[in-house]
Amino acid sequence: MSLKKDNYLPRLIDKTIDRELKTFGAICIEGPKWCGKTWTSLAHANSVFYVGDPAQNFNNRELARMNTENVFKEDYPELIDEWLEVPAIWDAVRFKVDQDKISGKYILTGSVLPVRNKFMHSGVGRIKRIRMYPMSLYESGDSTGEVSLKNLFDGKFKTVISNSNMNLDKIIYLILRGGWPENIGKSESEVIDVASSYIENTLLYDINKVEDKERDVSKIRKLIASLARNESTLVTNETLIKDIKENDNSDIYRDTIKDYIEILKELFIIEDQEAFSSNIRSKARIRNTPKKHFIDPSLACATLNLSSSKLKSDLNTLGFMFEGMCYRDLCVYAESLNGKVYQYRDGNGLEIDNIIELKNGDFGAFEVKLGANQIDDAAKNLIKFSKNVSKKPKVLCVIVGDLNSAYRRDDGVYVVPIGLLKD
Repeated sequence: MSLKKDNYLPRLIDKTIDRELKTFGAICIEGPKWCGKTWTSLAHANSVFYVGDPAQNFNNRELARMNTENVFKEDYPELIDEWLEVPAIWDAVRFKVDQDKISGKYILTGSVLPVRNKFMHSGVGRIKRIRMYPMSLYESGDSTGEVSLKNLFDGKFKTVISNSNMNLDKIIYLILRGGWPENIGKSESEVIDVASSYIENTLLYDINKVEDKERDVSKIRKLIASLARNESTLVTNETLIKDIKENDNSDIYRDTIKDYIEILKELFIIEDQEAFSSNIRSKARIRNTPKKHFIDPSLACATLNLSSSKLKSDLNTLGFMFEGMCYRDLCVYAESLNGKVYQYRDGNGLEIDNIIELKNGDFGAFEVKLGANQIDDAAKNLIKFSKNVSKKPKVLCVIVGDLNSAYRRDDGVYVVPIGLLKD
């Protein structure tokens, strides 16, 4: 019997979970706290073991530590929530899957990437790891979904004149609100408070849990602020060091920066958008520096104490935060299509915000621009990219903010508002 909650909002990752449960004995859903991992997993589970349940002085956690056999039930799929509180569960699940080769037995969830050497086996072939993001605008009901990313790749497109009520004020609110399910319907002041507390709780309670090692929280706070100032950019560690020195009058060593960035990745606060170069040949040397994003732009805004009035008075910063929101949504949509989102920059300075590559090798290029006045320049950039690579992209598209129509330009470039897009 499914444990699905009555008020569960369907997620695009539901399709991925169904697909992978048919193939693998277990799946592990990883992502930031509060993005909906547990509720989504319950929608696919028939039984559950909450490792972190505080009942009876965390009795479940102690039972799991005593003997991992205490975790397992026989009503599959079984959800084992926050398994990393007892890392031995990973090997126990792998062993269970190996015993009978039955698919779809276990769903694991975690809000921290597993530390190496905490478990013995990678789980390759037994446990499929799936990345989950906060909600996209389509999942939260803020995108009409009148334009499908899949249809763009398939060459199926019709001009859309929408009744969407997307405007600059709403875009700013959606950036501040983020894709957190529990934030839907809350006021601006409430969602800002939630994002701020998210960062503070991470700094106070989670940072030193990774590898059980003490770290300088004040320096991590300064690093997070620097990363927020450089959201959606190809920032290097050296640039971050310089930025911290200039803005916080503080020194931080290169090795420390590297360590702290890895910790923030393991906690799903930030992630790298890797460079795309594997399946194309460019006339210029490809640069491999990753672009850094907060897992949700609301966290970057909270770090910088940004409000709607501050963002509206600083359109440059707003543009980077908008790009971060679009990156989040494209990651959700691409994952639903079994694809991945990259970025591109070559030695001649040509940059493309997002390259979506599908499993069959097809890829599309997507530029993100907040205002319609930037569409022409973005389209020129996309056409230049298309001419510069040997394998041609299936899609050239400008994703915009304050616009309610989707159309195909005479040069073949699509223009699609983020408020009309879905997977």
